[in-house]
Amino acid sequence: MESAIDSARKSPTQVCRKEYHLGQLKAKIAKLRTQLLEPAKGSSGAGEGFEVTKFGHGRVALIGFPSVGKSTLLTMLTGTHSEAASYEFTTLTCIPGIIHYNDTKIQLLDLPGIIEGASEGKGRGRQVIAVSKSADIVLMVLDASKSEGHRQILTKELEAVGLRLNKRPPQIYFKKKKTGGISFNSTLQLTHVDEKLCYQILHEYKIHNAEVLFREDATVDDLIDVIEGNRKYMKCIYVYNKIDVVGIDDVDRLARQPNSVVISCNMKLNLDRLLAKMWEAMGLVRVYTKPQGQQPDFTDPVVLSADRGGCTVEDFCNHIHRSLVKDVKYVLVWGTSARHYPQHCGLAHMLEDEDVVQIVKKKEKEEGGRGRFKSHSNAPARISDREKKAPLKT
Repeated sequence: MESAIDSARKSPTQVCRKEYHLGQLKAKIAKLRTQLLEPAKGSSGAGEGFEVTKFGHGRVALIGFPSVGKSTLLTMLTGTHSEAASYEFTTLTCIPGIIHYNDTKIQLLDLPGIIEGASEGKGRGRQVIAVSKSADIVLMVLDASKSEGHRQILTKELEAVGLRLNKRPPQIYFKKKKTGGISFNSTLQLTHVDEKLCYQILHEYKIHNAEVLFREDATVDDLIDVIEGNRKYMKCIYVYNKIDVVGIDDVDRLARQPNSVVISCNMKLNLDRLLAKMWEAMGLVRVYTKPQGQQPDFTDPVVLSADRGGCTVEDFCNHIHRSLVKDVKYVLVWGTSARHYPQHCGLAHMLEDEDVVQIVKKKEKEEGGRGRFKSHSNAPARISDREKKAPLKT
């Protein structure tokens, strides 16, 4: 009985030592990987890339292994011709297309297929992943007839270059200081990281003066991501193509997975559900304008999003013109964000999809005023400055 109690008392210490060692190793690996991904000093960096000009209200990147149906999906959704064949690596460059959906224009990028080891530069994988970083969301196109390992391989390759799929930034406050040492605090009990482990990881990065505050029970990987500061958190939709060649049980299992959509480009199945899922993930907000004394204009909405500036009234005014904010007196809002119709709102009001907004501007003050309510006099301020009248003739 005593030996069992003694082993239970000793085991947490052993686990902690193991965690300290693993934490240091993870920090070293992340630091070395960042150094490998950085371009060499003195190199011009003028290599051929796949980047295309941004267009439309959002950007979606297609990522997947070769011959999973990315080019066919682009042709089906946008009408843009992208060469598709039965052999691998048919697409060798980035081919853009435009999706017209819900009065918006969404840019869809067909990227070359990536393979295992793409984060290390195999098959021009770094250029492909660099373009996907500029997108708002990622569509990971997978073959429903292949194994689930393809999804894990692609996720691992994207995470190796700093892309975090379907995750939110960790609630950790980190700030470097010039002096004062390391200040470690937390607002709750931590189970994965303690003060000693945090010190070891920071010393691995040669950081000896910093302020760290944990607002959630984060892991060592989350702390390393915050210290690195170059991670991008993106939404990802897993698109399983070629469901017409698998059984109904496999289709049902894949469709019930989170953030997943099953389609068939060959038989044109479930493409409308894919567009609806894409629209929901992008979080685009359409706002219609209403001139004073006229009907709203429902033909050309102003499209806002949280990832591109924000969805407040101030962001809406800045989208129209930068100088409009200082002239706004108040706005009238109709829609789901308003408590009553119309609602007088300020610049901090958060707009929702399909709201109607009328801007009321401040009245310009007249310089002289009118009648007896004149606010400014043309007479000089001092008596000595007044114009002297000519003497009367006698």
